[in-house]
Amino acid sequence: MIRIPSKSEILEWIAQNPTKAAKRDIAKAFGIKGAARIDLKRLLKELEDEGKLTKRRSSYRDAEDLPPVSVLEITGPDADGDLFARPLEWKGQGAEPVILMLSRDSDPALGKGDRILGRLTVDKSEHHSHTARMIRRIGSNPLRILGVFRAGSEGGRVVPVDKGADKQWTVAAGATGGAKDGELVEAEQAGPKGRMGLPKARIVARLGDPTAPRAVSLIAIHQHGIPDHFPDAVVAEADAASPAGLKGRKDLRDMPLLTIDPWDARDHDDACFVEADPDPKNADGFVIWVAIADVAHYVTPGSELDIEARKRGNSTYFPDRVVPMLPDRLSGDLCSLHEGVERACLAVAMHIDAGGNMIDHAFHRGLMKSVASLNYEEVQDAMDGRVNDKVAPLMDDIIRPIYAAYDALTRARAERQPLELDLPERQIVLSDDGKVTSVNFKERLDAHRLIEEFMVLANVAAAETLIAKKSPLLFRVHEEPNSDKLDALRDVAHSAGLVLAKGQVLKTAHLNRLLAQAKDTENAELVNIATLRSMTQAYYNPENFGHFGLALRAYAHFTSPIRRYADLIVHRALIASHGWAQDGLSPWDVDHLPDTAKLISDTERRSMVAERDTTDRYLAAFLSDRIGAEMTGRISGIAKFGVFVKLDETGADGMVPIRSLGREYFHYDAESQTLMGSDTGLMISLGQRVTVKLAEATPITGGLIVELLSIDDRTMPRGPVRGRGKPVRRKAGSARKKAAKTARKVKRTRR
Repeated sequence: MIRIPSKSEILEWIAQNPTKAAKRDIAKAFGIKGAARIDLKRLLKELEDEGKLTKRRSSYRDAEDLPPVSVLEITGPDADGDLFARPLEWKGQGAEPVILMLSRDSDPALGKGDRILGRLTVDKSEHHSHTARMIRRIGSNPLRILGVFRAGSEGGRVVPVDKGADKQWTVAAGATGGAKDGELVEAEQAGPKGRMGLPKARIVARLGDPTAPRAVSLIAIHQHGIPDHFPDAVVAEADAASPAGLKGRKDLRDMPLLTIDPWDARDHDDACFVEADPDPKNADGFVIWVAIADVAHYVTPGSELDIEARKRGNSTYFPDRVVPMLPDRLSGDLCSLHEGVERACLAVAMHIDAGGNMIDHAFHRGLMKSVASLNYEEVQDAMDGRVNDKVAPLMDDIIRPIYAAYDALTRARAERQPLELDLPERQIVLSDDGKVTSVNFKERLDAHRLIEEFMVLANVAAAETLIAKKSPLLFRVHEEPNSDKLDALRDVAHSAGLVLAKGQVLKTAHLNRLLAQAKDTENAELVNIATLRSMTQAYYNPENFGHFGLALRAYAHFTSPIRRYADLIVHRALIASHGWAQDGLSPWDVDHLPDTAKLISDTERRSMVAERDTTDRYLAAFLSDRIGAEMTGRISGIAKFGVFVKLDETGADGMVPIRSLGREYFHYDAESQTLMGSDTGLMISLGQRVTVKLAEATPITGGLIVELLSIDDRTMPRGPVRGRGKPVRRKAGSARKKAAKTARKVKRTRR
């Protein structure tokens, strides 16, 4: 006789096998066959009537649980960065289940309000009841844009500030949120397209006058979602902090450590000192001391400060403001190595030989007192014979030994051959009311380079120490460029009459030889830019894949914990591996290193894009009163839709729309990065010298449109036209044949 299971046995089996809950699966599990299936069907119907089971298509599930595949709504990340969701199908009693999302690298980024179809697994813990993996996205939260509101008779429009956006949004009269004409607003999608096919929006936030002083960086902060307000709990924790004492630390207060920073530095997180190595076995060698602010003493694992710092990932710098990773009580005070003030630090003593090779290093947790806060320019002036009163007493015992050690490090650098790019850095100078007064290129001094070399050496020492101690850490990884990018670089080099050899394992030395060939030629900037573009993006990873650009086997960020969370992780790893205190790397830190690496790599890229967009907007504002002016530059990029020109004076990038090049077909060749005119045979390629006229400058988006006047001192031809503007059809000469051949390889673009 076939045994019929009890209701409790059926419920228990369904709970253990949620993906096999069809009636036939249940029958098979309990060996129920033939007429006994009728009894099973009756039991299942009773359980359904009692509310203990619900039928979902042809399967059953516990009414107090969720189906194995459910529609979920993302509720957003928590303070630790973990992403959670809620079930839209929940009809049970008691608290709604909390679902932790498990993501894969291939999954798209999800945000609050996104709806997905997810596969659930029961995984009860203190913070969640289920975990889920995304099957597919089925909906999303309303799309948001940042733009300028333009009032109209029936509401108005929102003109996006993103120069990549080509559509305006309509706003109904009842959805303006009180916005005034010309105000910067945040809007969200409010329904399907309206009249003229434009999408509808409603205003959700008014952000003020977009032309007001210092509004440019505010646009970038909102556009890229950079957190610029510290929660009260974070500020309270920072305000409650007090200076560290000497207990448990090495006393470095008598060591003449000093800081050398930009004149407008907002914080001072690194100091240095150099002395001759007293070890007779290291004749003519040096001991380089680098001391870094001990941020880990104040920002402990799991604290409110730590949670917020991890979320931000890094500080973001704009010409008029900084959005810091840490509140000012720490970044500008307790963690800043101010002159004449005792400060907690992590210090490393690095022994180098006369050739600049590091032969030993040791880390200490110390207490220091900076003897001076200097800027790059006054230090360099002093070495060049223009010594001011502040630097004069420091020359013999501190400044000259620093430069002597740097000379040794340059010899080791020449042997190592890191990538030697020469790309000037722009500096936007603002007036007191936030308007651009000038755009300069920062001068590169030996004072800059020596501090960079000291910091690189300290970062290497940190990585080597933690590897030797078998400690988890975050490496700064920079992988070598892929073959496609190298082929593109070879094409640029070839167009400039230079050579980058193939068929060899690529080393930075090969790229440096190419850069040396281009140096002091008209193609120097082009080759430097092309080399930079061929590089992969550096990122953070718990695994060590080396640093190609610096030609180093192991590299970690240690020297800027005030403004980078990665450095704070490395500090904690050093504290834990040396056993200095209990505020080192926590088990949670270790378990979440991969997540932290991805998070802070993403926030770093977010800051880079925001800073670049802000620079573009400031440059557009600076040039907006020069419409019609002629300027020189060089072609820096080519696309189907136009040509990009880097202007000599400001380094700004202007775009030449292809429609403005003339009334002929232009054929785009992606491989050679060229445009060729079908009638004139005009070839436009990377690196050509050009003269352009500024046609448009839009500060709100940062867009610059220029008109091409001449290429390599040849006036731009204007193809003869007849009829309704169609190209004149002439006999196909050699240029025409070549253009036709190109046209067979790529899609023709007609303007």
